Amino acid sequence: MRAGAGPSSRRLRPPGSLGGKLVWMLTGIGLIAATALTLLMAMVIVPSFNRLERQQVLAQADRTRAALADYARVMESVARASGEGVAPQAMASLDVEGVAWVGLEGRVRSARWVDAGQTTGNAAMRDALAAAAGSLDFARVLEGRGSASFYLRMGGRLAAVGVARVPGNGHVLMARTIGSRQLSSLLQLAARIDLSHAANALEMAPGSSTLVVGVPVPGPRGEPVATAAFSVSRDISTLGTRLLLLAVIGSSLLLAFVLIVLRRAITRLVLRPLNRVEQHMGVVRESGELDLLTEAPRNDEIGSLVASFNSMLRQLQGLREQLEAQSFAMGRSESAVAVMHNVRNALNPVTTVMSQGLDRPPAVDRATLDRALAELVEGRIPAARRRKLVAFLAAAIEAGDAERDERHRQLDIGREALRHVLDIIGRQQEVANARPQLGSCDLVAIVAQNAVIARYSGGTAIEFRYPAEPCWVLANRVILSQVVGNLFSNAVEAIAATGRGEGSIAVTIEQVGERVRIRIRDDGEGFDADIADRLFQRGYSTREEKSGGLGLHWCANSMRAMEGTLALESLGRGYGACAMLSLKAASVLGIQAEVVAAVG
Repeated sequence: MRAGAGPSSRRLRPPGSLGGKLVWMLTGIGLIAATALTLLMAMVIVPSFNRLERQQVLAQADRTRAALADYARVMESVARASGEGVAPQAMASLDVEGVAWVGLEGRVRSARWVDAGQTTGNAAMRDALAAAAGSLDFARVLEGRGSASFYLRMGGRLAAVGVARVPGNGHVLMARTIGSRQLSSLLQLAARIDLSHAANALEMAPGSSTLVVGVPVPGPRGEPVATAAFSVSRDISTLGTRLLLLAVIGSSLLLAFVLIVLRRAITRLVLRPLNRVEQHMGVVRESGELDLLTEAPRNDEIGSLVASFNSMLRQLQGLREQLEAQSFAMGRSESAVAVMHNVRNALNPVTTVMSQGLDRPPAVDRATLDRALAELVEGRIPAARRRKLVAFLAAAIEAGDAERDERHRQLDIGREALRHVLDIIGRQQEVANARPQLGSCDLVAIVAQNAVIARYSGGTAIEFRYPAEPCWVLANRVILSQVVGNLFSNAVEAIAATGRGEGSIAVTIEQVGERVRIRIRDDGEGFDADIADRLFQRGYSTREEKSGGLGLHWCANSMRAMEGTLALESLGRGYGACAMLSLKAASVLGIQAEVVAAVG
């Protein structure tokens, strides 16, 4: 077969997924937004709550300083009011544990220490009080004032001390100890006096849940002599951390929810409609059917795209119909050559029959037959010779009858071919300027008729195989017969080109839905795949010794005019070729109506 498959449908490589790109973009934007929001909240929330916590700590430290100052000022007030007239019994009522008198020369005149609940003095604390009073530089402590208060360490204990000047008599010093219990009572929270460490400034030691604060306890000249330590719960900073964590989690969940909603919205509103458009374009590309895309009406860009796509399909459908009509009209208007091509194919069997009839010698030589008859007429020949002559004449008569029958058979084939030629010529004017009239045709009968004719198209012995059961299709019988005849003629030429002198053509028919598919396969020379795109072009032929190339071009146009298709394929030279036709199946009701009309 000298033609091959039409342009093979090549699957396009799918573009990058728009949905995937959008998802990655949204995910990246969400991560960037979540990170920026986290940093922003960390820069705002955490410092704010830390400032609140520091303000709380500073306020508590101020309360501690004030409480310590008030505790010491009580001793200052007692010292200023009592002078030298403080009896041991009055010390308990004044909440004074120690008292010392220092003369103008700086010498301790007397010292007394009475622990709470005791009536006798504590010698160790008294000595410590005397030593502390003797070491004080009252001029520097008082700095020109009449009294002062501060804290001193005495005998391993911390005491609040009040000092007052006694005019003309020296100075009086009042003291009472303060411990962790008294400090806790003053501050109304757990606190302790740390004598092992004297903080120079406010100290804060942060922990996981509490903050340990150290407040300096001032001495005679403001220097620290001990540390008042207490713990502050870090509720505010913990609250800030939790609020930050909650804000981060909430914003992340919100962003995730927004991303999911946006993804689904984009998928439903954009990607799915675009996917349906793409799939429909794939169906149009694969099948060639220009069916419109059915979508719910939309007033957005997708709706405009679908409307434009359907408008394009309508225009393409109209252009296809115009092109088919023009192609068919052009093919029929070119029929001065195309019809001669078909007539030539149809006349080939007639030429072959006539050539075989003229070239075949008679079965019995006429002179020999006349001599045999003359001998029998004489009557003087022996009986054995007579029997031989009679047998010879009988065989000659039988050979003549066989030769006559064969000539009649060949003449019937030639007559059928001539009738086919007359049909082609007679219908040409009828269908030259109009689309062919379609009706129910028995495809198997058309194949069988053209198979008989194709056997005499050349000197090659062809074996045909085709179904026996009728198969009805919707076509124009004459045009379909020409198409099948052309394809058979091409197959015979392809088989002859192999030089084998023989070959086979197999025809298979199957019905799929409302279409009938016909495959005509030969074992001829085949064709190369690189010429597949040019096979149906007008004027193209795979035979260098022939010109024209109208056969397949006309066949393709004729099949389209009958609402059918024609395609050819081959695995390459030496592998044969296959023609694939597709036509509408004729309905049973249509066949019955045509039969009734024909009978009527």
